[in-house]
Amino acid sequence: MKRKLLNLSRCYEKALRTHLRRGRQASLASARGLGIQILAAGLPTLELAKLHEHILLEQVLPGRPAVKRAALIKQAGIFFAVAITPVEKTQRSAQESAVHLKKFVAALSRRTVELAASNLELSMEIAQRKMAEAALKKSEHHYSELLEKSERLQEQLRRLSRQILSAQEEERKEISRELHDVIAQTLTGINVRLAALKKEAATNTKGLDRNIASTQRLVERSVDIVHQFARELRPAVLDDLGLVPALLSYMKNFTARTGLRAHLKAFGGVEQLETGRRTVLFRVAQEALTNVARHAKASRVEVSIQKLPRAARMEIKDDGKSFQVERKLHAAGGKRLGLLGMRERVEMVGGTFCIESAPAQGTTIRVDIPFVCVPKDALKKNR
Repeated sequence: MKRKLLNLSRCYEKALRTHLRRGRQASLASARGLGIQILAAGLPTLELAKLHEHILLEQVLPGRPAVKRAALIKQAGIFFAVAITPVEKTQRSAQESAVHLKKFVAALSRRTVELAASNLELSMEIAQRKMAEAALKKSEHHYSELLEKSERLQEQLRRLSRQILSAQEEERKEISRELHDVIAQTLTGINVRLAALKKEAATNTKGLDRNIASTQRLVERSVDIVHQFARELRPAVLDDLGLVPALLSYMKNFTARTGLRAHLKAFGGVEQLETGRRTVLFRVAQEALTNVARHAKASRVEVSIQKLPRAARMEIKDDGKSFQVERKLHAAGGKRLGLLGMRERVEMVGGTFCIESAPAQGTTIRVDIPFVCVPKDALKKNR
């Protein structure tokens, strides 16, 4: 009996799907034939209704647009009504059967529509949840990358800080050595000569003038060395007279020390930059010239400062050997500290820093510093 009902259910499913596929041109003869078989098999009307509803929800309606679903439900309802007509006729009069069928089909259609709508809402909610989960995973991945990048930057900052401290310690050591080897020895020599002069003044005055003159020369030499240290640390002419005189004075001493020809070309309006920006230009030129003397093996270096629409541009160009810029910037230890220091100084005042180096063309350092004009009263006060 169960097998017979199962076969009958499969026949009903196949006939209903065929009927819906053919549309308005479909015949209801198959529905009438199935109704007679259902009556003969004794299949309850409620079971057939459940089967009908299951076929619609699982096989027919999913993925169909709303307008199409309504038409299919209506067409399937007619098929169902015809199929159960023989069963209803055996239980009620024709008039009662028609009324009952009409109410039953309407209730079945309404329930089917409600279930279809619920399934659609559930599908949309599942899709939204999947989208939210995907966005959350993407956000977590993004924040993970940001955290990793932040940790790398912190490590680079710590490494750079250690390099700066090491460089500062080396500078202190060099200054200490220079003070001990040059100034201390000179002052010791002065002290010795003063002691000798004291003895000569008590016994013999011959040669006293010559010894005093020699001692004075030692004092003058010590003063010159102290001035040289002061100029290296912070040239007074930069604050008193401005950037161009400070660069001229430094480049003159640079040529005297190294033998390299150094030439400066600048426009007077660069002095309108505020003090911090002028100091940056001076320090970059100072570090660049030091690098040229140490590494470039050049014979000539040119420093030019020209006016751009919104900035002052300084270029330091030498005719020495070239180097790989990116490799030098990413070198380990203190080998890159001078270049990084220049770039950091420039970027601190909102400027841009660029290095170009090519074989047979030497190296060019280019710095653009935006204008921040200083009022005339403040400019006079600084000078």
